[in-house]
Amino acid sequence: MIKNKKVKITELGFLPYSEAWDIQEEYFSNTIAVKRQNRQLDSSILTENHLLLVEHPPVFTLGKSGKIDHLLLKEEVLKSKGIAFFKTNRGGDITFHGPGQLVGYPILDLDNFFTDIHKYLRYLEEIIIKTLSDFGLNSARSDGETGVWLDLDTPFARKICAMGVRASRWVTMHGFALNINTDLSYFDYIVPCGIQGKGVTSIAKELKREVDPSLVKAAVLKHFSEVFEVEIIN
Repeated sequence: MIKNKKVKITELGFLPYSEAWDIQEEYFSNTIAVKRQNRQLDSSILTENHLLLVEHPPVFTLGKSGKIDHLLLKEEVLKSKGIAFFKTNRGGDITFHGPGQLVGYPILDLDNFFTDIHKYLRYLEEIIIKTLSDFGLNSARSDGETGVWLDLDTPFARKICAMGVRASRWVTMHGFALNINTDLSYFDYIVPCGIQGKGVTSIAKELKREVDPSLVKAAVLKHFSEVFEVEIIN
């Protein structure tokens, strides 16, 4: 079987969460439709792989296994603070997206790579770990807690990148949210990722200076290409 080892990058800029979700769903549905057609007609049309990069206005999103109790504000208070809220179909619990954060939504056909969701999540974590290393930050995975952390196994453990995905017929959507220059006070309104007693941080907080998001984005794309062994195309 011929596999497509190219990933098309789409930069969505600053976009409300709902609009980005609609775009994801369109790519996701189109890829699944091609796979169905290939199976039904015994054809071999190559499926596309996409990576959407976006920054959202303030929004809390709850994963399908998340607990609404982990949202610590009532709906009317959210509205008064200008924060949107969505229940989503991704894995994971509650998280925040907002300005100063790099959000990546890979819509990949894993039949082009490997059919293993756990391996896929470890690859996403590896991309972020390598990116943070480029900025002098030593990060790690936490067993049983998807995402990327600093000072793991210490009383000062703090999460810098949250992850949650959905997959159907080995096609992925949703993805990762890396805190760059994020206003971390928003995380006070939730139990981030449903994990009690651990903090949240950003690249800017760790380096004690604002960071150029374009440099972080370039590092993410470089390591995405290396880890998945793909050609990045625009």
